[in-house]
Amino acid sequence: MIGYISQMMKWYSCCVLLLFFSFNSFGQNLFSISGTVKDGEGKPLPGAGIYLSGYKAATVSDGNGQFILSNVAVGNYEVLIQMMGYLPLSKNVLVSDKSVKIEVILKENTIQLKEVVIKADPNRARYLEMFKEHFIGKTPNSEKCKILNPQVIQTEYDKERKILRVTANEFLLIENKSLGYRIKYLLEYFERDFSANVVFYAGHPSFEELPASSSKRKSWLKKREIAYFGSSTHFFRSLYQNTTKTEGFIIHKMRSVANRNRLPDSLINASIKRLYKPGNTIVRIGPGFTSPLNDSISYWLKQRAVSKSLNVLDRSEILTDTLATQLYKEVKTMNFDGDLYIVNTRENETEDYTAFSGHSVARPLDIPNYQISTLHILKGPIHFYPNGGVFNPKSVLLGGFWAYEKIADMVPMDYIPNVKEE
Repeated sequence: MIGYISQMMKWYSCCVLLLFFSFNSFGQNLFSISGTVKDGEGKPLPGAGIYLSGYKAATVSDGNGQFILSNVAVGNYEVLIQMMGYLPLSKNVLVSDKSVKIEVILKENTIQLKEVVIKADPNRARYLEMFKEHFIGKTPNSEKCKILNPQVIQTEYDKERKILRVTANEFLLIENKSLGYRIKYLLEYFERDFSANVVFYAGHPSFEELPASSSKRKSWLKKREIAYFGSSTHFFRSLYQNTTKTEGFIIHKMRSVANRNRLPDSLINASIKRLYKPGNTIVRIGPGFTSPLNDSISYWLKQRAVSKSLNVLDRSEILTDTLATQLYKEVKTMNFDGDLYIVNTRENETEDYTAFSGHSVARPLDIPNYQISTLHILKGPIHFYPNGGVFNPKSVLLGGFWAYEKIADMVPMDYIPNVKEE
């Protein structure tokens, strides 16, 4: 669901990374989320689709506009509501110690109700490809993942700020034939900032099983397990249970320190300004020849490009019982400086990921080619549940392999490995 720590592209997603809350018991008490869906005049709306973000749980409002989602564990949820002719809506619901009842008011979708004339944009196809690359992903599973209704997507490019924005006035319908899911995705926002080389996006997915033969289903179940194991959800579940090491995770700390080999900005900028002052002629001659002035300018430009900070890895293994503390029932908390450097010893990085993804994290020479991810706290502390869900997904920043895997590698939050799914 969400920048990532590196000198390369940074990402932020509060749902692509699957930091949501599970719809299964995990030994917890179960409750319900119920409510009524109405229009702007207060009239009940029957037939509205009700979904739980990140899960396969879904229902439909009855003739009185009422609905109920049962067997809900303690957690923080986004309830998604969809009705033809109305704008889709998400409503945050916190379930703590009792069932929750809500009222939802839907607004008419004037864009959907009217015939829309879309202006031809010669760059639309290129913008859509950029969106798909950063939203669906470029992993092997993405090859069989497709957006079925690209016509609901609007693209807008801000030439002055060099930012591409993507919106949608309906749920995006995504078919993942690699994992066997049909996903309804409520896109909140998507921005591609070319100046900062940053992508931000957020939204809410709902999952539905695709029909399949028994052989195809077996193939999907195997791929789903691969997608789950080593994921951020798997990590947070094992962190809660103090089983990270037995489940293949090794945790180190990484902190950023000032690069002492880099000269101060004030000196660098003053030197470049002095060398470019009027009267200093830049000599432009053939290969193999140069001038003292050119050499000086080249030196200071290289100094400007030197990183201001360096990442220092502490190889001491972090124990989960010292990292996470239990302050409340069924909730654990952690807070730390720097980043967590998380090694998944059960899966290796692929050559395509290392060479072309732009998310690869540096490793010491003695660490094998295991998958490495990073976790940074944007606004601490982090509160998380037994099911692997984080109370506020916007509080964390994930990097490395977790940044590489996007919509095409998502499994629902009610997914349980090694269990035959219904």
